[in-house]
Amino acid sequence: MNYYFLGIGGIGMSALARYFHRRGDRVSGYDRTPSPLTDELLAEGIDIHFDDNPDRIPADVDLVVYTPAVPTDTLEFQALAARGVRMEKRSQMLGELTRGKRCIAVAGSHGKTSTSSMIAHLLNAAPCGCSAFLGGISKNLGSNLLVNDKSDYVVVEADEYDRSFLQLHPYMAVITATDPDHLDIYGDHHHMLEAYLQFANQTDPDGRLFLKEGIFHTLDGEPFVDFGHHHEHGGHHHDHHSLLAPTATYTARGIEADYYAINVRTYSGNIFFDLRTPDGVLFDLEICGTALFNVENAVAASAVALSCGLDQYQLRHGLKTFEGVRRRFDYRIREKDLVYIDDYAHHPQELQSTIESVRYLYPGKRVVGIFQPHLYTRTRDLADDFAHVLQTLDEVIMMPIYPAREKPILGVTSSMVLRKMDTMSKYLCTPDQVLELVPALCPDVVLTLGAGDIDRLVPRLESTLRENML
Repeated sequence: MNYYFLGIGGIGMSALARYFHRRGDRVSGYDRTPSPLTDELLAEGIDIHFDDNPDRIPADVDLVVYTPAVPTDTLEFQALAARGVRMEKRSQMLGELTRGKRCIAVAGSHGKTSTSSMIAHLLNAAPCGCSAFLGGISKNLGSNLLVNDKSDYVVVEADEYDRSFLQLHPYMAVITATDPDHLDIYGDHHHMLEAYLQFANQTDPDGRLFLKEGIFHTLDGEPFVDFGHHHEHGGHHHDHHSLLAPTATYTARGIEADYYAINVRTYSGNIFFDLRTPDGVLFDLEICGTALFNVENAVAASAVALSCGLDQYQLRHGLKTFEGVRRRFDYRIREKDLVYIDDYAHHPQELQSTIESVRYLYPGKRVVGIFQPHLYTRTRDLADDFAHVLQTLDEVIMMPIYPAREKPILGVTSSMVLRKMDTMSKYLCTPDQVLELVPALCPDVVLTLGAGDIDRLVPRLESTLRENML
């Protein structure tokens, strides 16, 4: 078949493009701007162009895969629609590819990429194996795609934007977080929780649902879901706010969940913890060169892996050899006098987790953070939370908002967030100005944070910082 991708440079879209290309189908596509990821796809032999030009669309397209991030008024979108070519959203295609498989889907407002990548690595390193469509570039794989035709397991990141995850009917599911996000889609937190509940209840009754402890609560702290009916014995009460699949909870903070971490400590830059499971305690599990928040992701991934039949030795080996995900607490410089970490954090809770991890690993160090907000609506809806979290940095540098699929909203700017911060150590900069300012601030730890095109600044900033170290 001849597949054409609108928005092929997206992390989820590129995994699908790679899958069909690897399978031997013809794959081509359009994206608005070049990126390191599109460079990789081009090197793999996938034809991509960057001008919105219907004349460059192949004449014999069989199926178009598109992402909601591409506006419907794009010339190519309109031309393809007028042609009458079959068009499917990325989420629909992912749903089709996972149907009939033992799909392990990881959803959540944050933590899903690291958790799904960790699950994929654990299973891939064990005899059961797996395929995977990931929302980030696994350092172990060097890719966001893993194909294993001999395994029935397929690990996917379940995206809540545009209710995409409702296309999935997983064998096992994980929900890592339900903090308010994408309110332009859901309207309010309550409706967002309803969508997560629907996703949870699409889990196979013969599989298992893993929930971070406390996630199904409203902003007022009230329980949104009744766990009592089936939490212990599978349950048969199907009222609107009940969970239908067998459910287990997990946490890294507390001792009341089914799976939880205790005795968390750090040594030589690695983190050790003991894992309490319903079957006993696994002592001295190790994750290497990572953030404190990855302990919680490791607990979730371990719970899934054990449920898939891994023994403790396979689990230990998998956790210890997990190298992480690009742009997820990604060390770019790790020297005695300077540490530089790049992270995809773009939600206040993610920012807080990243900053807390840095403070835990580097106590007393001077931390400079560069943040690029992602989306006007998210910045508008969560401005107070962004300001509250970012002001915990020693120096805050903000870049202009990355619009992605959105048009500007009057009055919503990075300056709006800066004005809400109760600190004088704050700056608004272009990327070139960042390169000049950061070395002058004499940092011990540098963070780049955000989900937009700040990744293009990362190699330049790393080079600048290394030059200043000489």
